[in-house]
Amino acid sequence: MTREPGGEPIRGGWAPGPGDRVLVTGAAGFIGSAITRQLVARGADVVALVEPGTPSPNLDGLDVERVEGDVRDPAAMGRAASGCAGVFHTAALYRFWAADPGDFYSVNVEGTRTVLAAAGRAGVARVVYTSTVGTVGLRGASLDRPADETAYAHVDHLFGRYKQSKYVAEHEALRAAAEGLPVVLVLPTTPVGPGDRAPTPTGRTVLDFLNGRIPAYVDTTLNIVDVDDVAAGHLAAAERGRQGRSYIVGGDNLPLRGVLGLLAEATGLPAPTWRVPRGLALAAAHLSGLVEDRLLGRQPTVPLEGARMSTTHMAFDDGRARAEIGYRSRPAAEALARAARWFAEHGYVRPERLERMTWAA
Repeated sequence: MTREPGGEPIRGGWAPGPGDRVLVTGAAGFIGSAITRQLVARGADVVALVEPGTPSPNLDGLDVERVEGDVRDPAAMGRAASGCAGVFHTAALYRFWAADPGDFYSVNVEGTRTVLAAAGRAGVARVVYTSTVGTVGLRGASLDRPADETAYAHVDHLFGRYKQSKYVAEHEALRAAAEGLPVVLVLPTTPVGPGDRAPTPTGRTVLDFLNGRIPAYVDTTLNIVDVDDVAAGHLAAAERGRQGRSYIVGGDNLPLRGVLGLLAEATGLPAPTWRVPRGLALAAAHLSGLVEDRLLGRQPTVPLEGARMSTTHMAFDDGRARAEIGYRSRPAAEALARAARWFAEHGYVRPERLERMTWAA
């Protein structure tokens, strides 16, 4: 059993190791595959759950048991969790738009309830649920006053169905913890790095810069963290986190202009110098939503949820994770450079932009 520095046992603490059978939902995804790699490196026997019919190149070369299954299917989840010592539930619908808006609640809420129930029936030693800092309150947050796990969210600030559904799903995880399930919650900030194949909305910002699609910036703040540090934070939470407790895992708080500046330093590409007024960004998003979403039935070029987030100072304090579970992260400059290189090396960047890149040492 894992113990506190003073010798007291941590309720539900579990350190995955050689021979442990571990289920990772969303294992082919950005965060899920990073967790899977670290579990395999520890010698764990990973059951890698992937969405039916979905390619899983992030798992290529890894000695894992690939299992197709829908997190909303109780029978499939029961089979996947059977015999497992622990579960990492990372699967989620993470985007700003879906053709069927009900999918956000179906996958993120019902899927979470199904996975938690399967984990409980299997008698696992630990469940690590991947939530999001989108459930944390940000009123008054700034570079000087970052938000932490104690900042409650105003309901009207939960922009979009992704945040709303994750807020509800998080409370399902907390309910399960209160009823005795050994679950701990991890709240990643803005992860970047290798393996962001979709890419996620986070990686899209990096990729848009690389492809010259960010002519200007907005006055916002981001907390940049490397995806492999996020994965390590999940394992640390499994081992040393307290049951029912939430842990923000992040990195450096930076204004968006600073993020773009670091990408410019890493790649030699120019950073934008013009700032877009908040009102103009929101107006463009409303117009994009009206024309593309409602009239054409396709994903808006400028999602309203993304625009609202981009005009919010998303600064976070991950001191709890650093103090209680020993979490650590690399500098944002390194994380962003790794992300840029991965996109460049995997065919995501336009040839004419690649030719202009001069990588920093």
